[in-house]
Amino acid sequence: MNVIMIGAGNVATHIALRLKEKGHTPIQVWSRTKESAKTLAEQTGSRPVTSIDDIRTDADIYIISVKDDALQDVAKQLGEKPINGIVIHTAGSMAMDVLEGSCKHYGVLYPMQTFSKAKTVDFGRIPCFVEASDEETKRTVRELAEILSDHVYEMNSEERQWLHVAAVFACNFANCCFGMADDILRKHGLDFGVMLPLVEETVSKLRTLKPSEAQTGPARRKDMNVINKHLDMLKDQKEKDVYRMMTEEIMKRS
Repeated sequence: MNVIMIGAGNVATHIALRLKEKGHTPIQVWSRTKESAKTLAEQTGSRPVTSIDDIRTDADIYIISVKDDALQDVAKQLGEKPINGIVIHTAGSMAMDVLEGSCKHYGVLYPMQTFSKAKTVDFGRIPCFVEASDEETKRTVRELAEILSDHVYEMNSEERQWLHVAAVFACNFANCCFGMADDILRKHGLDFGVMLPLVEETVSKLRTLKPSEAQTGPARRKDMNVINKHLDMLKDQKEKDVYRMMTEEIMKRS
C-alpha cells in the first residue's frame, strides 16, 4: 500500500512511524515547513516535499493530518492534482464531507489518542474510527486502519464529532487541571511527581467503575469546611473560580 503523508505534526508523525514499523513506509512526507518535512522523512525513510505540486499522483492513499483550520484548503489544493487514490483526514472534529468535491474517493481515519512527538505510544492499542464515501473505499480505509491498530470501528461524522467533544473533556481538560495542580505545587516548592500515584489510580479505577462511582473528595462528601478552607487558601482568582465551578458541578452530580 503506497501512502503519502500530508502533514508532519504530532498525529502525522505517529501514523508515519507506525506505518514504517508495519512495513508500509510513506513514499512522501509533505509539510509547509522544510524542517518539519525533513525531520519526519528522515525518521521514516520517506522523501520530503514542501510544495503540493511535488506530491506524487500515483499513491493509493493520501493521509491529510494538518490543523483543522487548514484541512479544507490543503484538500482543495490536493484535489487540483490528477490523483486517483483515496484521500482521508485524521481529524476527530471535522466531518468527512469537508473532502467532498476535492476528490472522488475519500474518508476519515481518526485515531483517538493524545499524541506528542517526543512520547512513544503503543499504536496497536489505540481505537481508530473510520468512515468513507462508499463501501469499496471504506474497505481500503479499514484495511489501512487495521495495519495501524488492533481496535478499528466504523463511525459516522456526527458520532465522531461527539466522541471528540467527550475526548476534550476526558483528556484536554483533565490535563489542564493537572497543569493547575502543578502550578499550585510549584508556588509552594513541591513537585508534581508526588501526584502521579493519585493520577494513575484515578484512571485505573475507571476500568471497573463508572466515573460517577469513582468520584471522591470534599465536593463528593459535601464537606463545606474543607471546601471553604481551600477557597480561602487560593489567592489566584482563576484557580479559585475553577475550584468553585468544579466543586459545584461535582456536588450537583453527587
